[in-house]
Amino acid sequence: MAKKIRLALHWQILIGICLGILLGIFGHEYTIYTKWMGDLFLNGLKMVVIPLVFSALVMGVSSIGETKDLGRIAGKTFAYYVLTTLIACVIGLVLVNVFKPGVGVDLNLQTKVENIATTEISMIDQIVGIVPTNVFKAMADGNMLPVIFFAILFGTFITLSSQKSRVLLTDVFNSVYEVMIKMTFLVIRFAPFGLFGVVSSIIGSQAGDTAALSEMFGSLGIYAAIIAGGCLIQGLGVLPTIFVTLTRKNPFKFMNQMGTALLTTFCTASSAASLPITIPDIQKKSGVSQKIAAFCLPLGNTVNMNGTALFECVTAIFVAQVYGIDLTLGQQIVVVMTSLLAAVGAAGIPLAGLVMLAVVLNAVGLPLEGIGLVLVVQQPLDMIRSAVNVWGDLTGAAIVAHSEGEKLTI
Repeated sequence: MAKKIRLALHWQILIGICLGILLGIFGHEYTIYTKWMGDLFLNGLKMVVIPLVFSALVMGVSSIGETKDLGRIAGKTFAYYVLTTLIACVIGLVLVNVFKPGVGVDLNLQTKVENIATTEISMIDQIVGIVPTNVFKAMADGNMLPVIFFAILFGTFITLSSQKSRVLLTDVFNSVYEVMIKMTFLVIRFAPFGLFGVVSSIIGSQAGDTAALSEMFGSLGIYAAIIAGGCLIQGLGVLPTIFVTLTRKNPFKFMNQMGTALLTTFCTASSAASLPITIPDIQKKSGVSQKIAAFCLPLGNTVNMNGTALFECVTAIFVAQVYGIDLTLGQQIVVVMTSLLAAVGAAGIPLAGLVMLAVVLNAVGLPLEGIGLVLVVQQPLDMIRSAVNVWGDLTGAAIVAHSEGEKLTI
């Protein structure tokens, strides 16, 4: 009797991606018949992400136990987030000043920016917006920062409530989390087909337009290469170095363990899309405890955006170079700090960093029309920086777990 060959999920996903690329290039006129698979997959992920994140955070915070434990773990987590995001911004700043991709470049604003939701969002508005006026509306809108704030607050006060209430609510949210994980696994089974639909649609939308493809590899090539190169330096150099220094574990073995989540992030250009995968995977494959995973990963998904911060920093300087505006050192420091803060408010969805770019441009008085310069290369760059965002979250969770005395199975 022939032995059944069953491919691991990440190999199934890779096959789906490759087939999607081939269909997008050689049969782009047929991608209208495959797009529904990608839409169905993304809708499924959106369906589970809010209840999963909310229940995971409430459970994670409440299971930490004593307030001093929560404060210690939160302090380590935020210190890691600030350090790695700041390093990413500095890498971007150095690269864009060395290679000067916008100097002497004559790019026409062929893409209008009216369709981008660029609102005048101040840093104060972002801080105030963290506290939701209606948490259910924030959930319905997919506004992660207020949801995370409320979940952390709710979980914290569970630990301070009476023993009866604490036991009851902890059991309830543990049960909700367990159910959401099972629902998530059902959605993830569809990933090879869903990502086939996503990739074929993305490639197909460009493959029939030779002008768009030639522009992508034309005058914006250096700019795109700087962001991609900066993300690679951060993802394959900085983060692994920090990881191996603090844990004495092999970062690339850890990366292989998290391959499914990273591939999903890369293909969907959405860190939120992979969140239902990262939380159970890092527990099952790498030995990070439930309480650390449930606290660090949803939080990092919103406030730890290494790739997005690097992108915003490079793009702001690039726009200034194209318009012939010479930014002083002080203004470039403002760009770095604003990029760091704006990345905190960026949602984990495709092209969210493009919206928050308006905040960075406003901070140093650059024209918002400059966003139109970079739209043509945003899809591939968004895929790369989203993967770096999630890789940063995963390494952070593992580092915090190791610092708490947990034994990592890497």
